[in-house]
Amino acid sequence: MFVDDLVKGFYDVVSKNKVLILVNYDVDAICAAKIFQYILRFDNVVYVLVPVKTTTELKKTYEEQKAGVKHIVLINCGGSLDIIDILEPEEDIIFFITDSHKPTDICNVYSSSQIRLLDTPEEDEKIPEFDEIFRDEESSEDDSNSDEPNDDSNNDNIEKRQNRRRMRQQNAFIKRKERRNWEERRKKLLFDYTQFSYYGRSSAILMYDLAWKLHRESVDVLWWGIIGVTEQFIFGKTENMRYLKEIELIGDHIGRICESTNNHNNLNSVSQPVPSNDTTNLRIEFEKDLLLALYRHWTIESSIRFSMFTAVSLKLWTVKGEKRLKQILAEMGLPLSESRQMYHSMDLNLRKQFFGMMEKMSNTHNLLNLTYPSFILYQGFKTRYQSADYVYSMIATLESNIHGNSSTECFYNTMDLLSRRNYYRSKKNLLDEGIERAKWVLTNMFRHIQAALDMKQVILAGPFYYLIVQEGTLNSQHYSNPQLLVMLASFALRAQVASSNKNKNIRLPLIASAVLDSAKETCIVVGIPPITESLPRSFFGKAFEQVANKTSIDISLDYFDSSIATIQIKDRPTFFDALTALLS
Repeated sequence: MFVDDLVKGFYDVVSKNKVLILVNYDVDAICAAKIFQYILRFDNVVYVLVPVKTTTELKKTYEEQKAGVKHIVLINCGGSLDIIDILEPEEDIIFFITDSHKPTDICNVYSSSQIRLLDTPEEDEKIPEFDEIFRDEESSEDDSNSDEPNDDSNNDNIEKRQNRRRMRQQNAFIKRKERRNWEERRKKLLFDYTQFSYYGRSSAILMYDLAWKLHRESVDVLWWGIIGVTEQFIFGKTENMRYLKEIELIGDHIGRICESTNNHNNLNSVSQPVPSNDTTNLRIEFEKDLLLALYRHWTIESSIRFSMFTAVSLKLWTVKGEKRLKQILAEMGLPLSESRQMYHSMDLNLRKQFFGMMEKMSNTHNLLNLTYPSFILYQGFKTRYQSADYVYSMIATLESNIHGNSSTECFYNTMDLLSRRNYYRSKKNLLDEGIERAKWVLTNMFRHIQAALDMKQVILAGPFYYLIVQEGTLNSQHYSNPQLLVMLASFALRAQVASSNKNKNIRLPLIASAVLDSAKETCIVVGIPPITESLPRSFFGKAFEQVANKTSIDISLDYFDSSIATIQIKDRPTFFDALTALLS
């Protein structure tokens, strides 16, 4: 059941007792959890926050934490699952779900007692009507004893009794036929509804809406919402039109919040001086920016080379592409010595002119859509951060294999990364550490794609491409993380299409696989939709499910994203063959 009023239908209910919050391992979910955590702390509400990566972890965590809890909030997890069937909760437990994974499970939509959906239905979600999916069981035949006439009756003869019997049999046949037709329609409607998986509105911006309606908003809270929206955009989870609508609404909030913050600071400055490291001296500005990863914290040459957009557009894994990069730098009048310095160490005039020069070069070097509307966070005279900088830093911090930390430790470090006060409490800045890790991740990813293309490892299997990250390849263990494998697969698909001379290949999807656990001999498989899709919708979730039903392969669809599966390494060739036969 959908909640119409976030305050009365959600917050006023959960704020009265202890709350259990289960959060998925992704940037949008962490930002949403951070906002909700901020609201609960403001009102001194007791809560328990636990990260969950899979459905198995969700069930385990629920069993461990359910004691004394009546309200459970699920963030970017559980929306596409039948929660009541999976968890089998007590009847007095209520689940509040905000999940950007679509489509929403139909049982969650029409559960009026224990499920509350916080997001509003998508315009193109096309949720089937209740009567088209659910139907009360009816008796196919009338009670023969009640309808059978008395044998001693003189008013009825044998022929009339036979006629009534034939009528009852005919009615029963019609009812069975109607039932079969209804079940066929129901099956088709459910297939059409669940055929594609995609992403809906950011959960972080939905939580910001709650903070705004509760008058709990601040520059920090708005910034966390912006990060969630940005993550969806730069990784192609949302269409451009939705992103433009969101940033238009965000722009209104920026004008209101930053103005009120400045007025408050001006009043305080009359009575007492503001310290130079005051964390309230913040502002967010809307700016058009470049699709260059981390360029303010990197060298210009490295950012252009290792950003997916420019690497694919210029084919920088080739010798010709490398020459084009040097040509672009020369045409901009940017010396190699400057382009290989950290951005903040470059000549001031070159820094000021860099955006305009890149915008001019985009029209002559196949770099269309190089710029996009974004947001910048300013904190006094300190280094400014683009919202995408936070996204890359958070993804790199979530990667648990880099420094040997557990997944849970990385999750909480990522949440702490959003807290700027962490910088003043300790000598290390988690945000800057995450940015350094992100540079390493992007560099390694580019090197891997370059090697894969040179060695012809992106293979055409008829209806799709596939890429297998071989065990033992340098840094291959990092792609056991689903987010990094999805990023690698998206990069590989775009690079392969850019290298191909056949136009029909741009309509093909890609499947990538990497070793998940070498001890258990399992691997992870992810599916990426074709790059021609304006609204990124993946059919791989349904395809994986059908392969599992038609073969004896043990396929685990345990992740909350249905286009991610886990199988035995020995079953991978058979799995690809079955998928090829299904999609051909």
